[in-house]
Amino acid sequence: MTQFFKVFRNIARLRVPILAGGIVAAAGCTPDNLSPDASTPAETPTVEQTAPDVAELSVASFRRGIPIGTSALPTSLFGERYNGALRNIAPKYLLKELAAIRARGGRVILMFAGSEGHYKDRQGHFDLGKWKARVARFRGLNFSSFIADGTIVGHYLIDEPQDKTNWHGRPVSGQILEQMGQFSKSMWPNMVTIVRTSPTYLASFGISYRHIDAAWAQYLSKRGNVNDFLHRNVADAQRKGLGLIVGLNIIRGGNNLGRMTAQQIKTFGAALLNSSYPCAFISWQYNSSYLSSASIKDAMSYLRSKAQSRSTKSCRG
Repeated sequence: MTQFFKVFRNIARLRVPILAGGIVAAAGCTPDNLSPDASTPAETPTVEQTAPDVAELSVASFRRGIPIGTSALPTSLFGERYNGALRNIAPKYLLKELAAIRARGGRVILMFAGSEGHYKDRQGHFDLGKWKARVARFRGLNFSSFIADGTIVGHYLIDEPQDKTNWHGRPVSGQILEQMGQFSKSMWPNMVTIVRTSPTYLASFGISYRHIDAAWAQYLSKRGNVNDFLHRNVADAQRKGLGLIVGLNIIRGGNNLGRMTAQQIKTFGAALLNSSYPCAFISWQYNSSYLSSASIKDAMSYLRSKAQSRSTKSCRG
């Protein structure tokens, strides 16, 4: 069962205290969910009044390399250390948020459908019709310029379609995922479509994906050797003609499903960034108290320098 919405459903009224004191992640059904509702919880605006003057930022420099950041990253934290995020923003706030992110040199993956509870049937199975209705809320907005200039990395269609516990025993098939991609492309043909699942799962259906552009590989220490993990996912993505987003579960991907240490972040992150194939590096998830630690800041800055040295590329396969 996806944990993001359960953790953050009340963030709208807690937004100011959270930014001051941090977000504490609750335990979920699985340790590596990357649910969209944590990325901008409860679909609230996150442009902060206390944000640094964007004139202080070197936007051209910040745009270099591939996006690096976390899910749920506040707009005010796009700056020296982070230039990427996964976010869920309500339609009425979207254009304002995108403008603020663009001004800070940031790039963002957007989730339009929101919490999976909005697109399940009464039995808890995925409901394509309900999902389409959620995405169609954005149909009337003109954000094409943000797609064209790379501010929008892509459209995050769904989280963990392969996890049967999310969908009452019935995983979302590759054929359904392709229909979801097709629906997105019918409205925004130039926007990259992303599914938060491994390329191995997408390859298991033996179909060609014309409307799915990228898969996602998130590393936890329990998944074994990080280099083997990366090589396997890159090979599967290449075989299916898919782009690949990578990242770490920094909150529950360390030893015994605990938080990663600064050294683990450096070691695992550097390994993932050694490949030129991934198009973005987005980790689960924003937690202000954890990320404010001097050692964690240092580790994230280290990865930022590596991501910045990479060639900028689209997540389109």
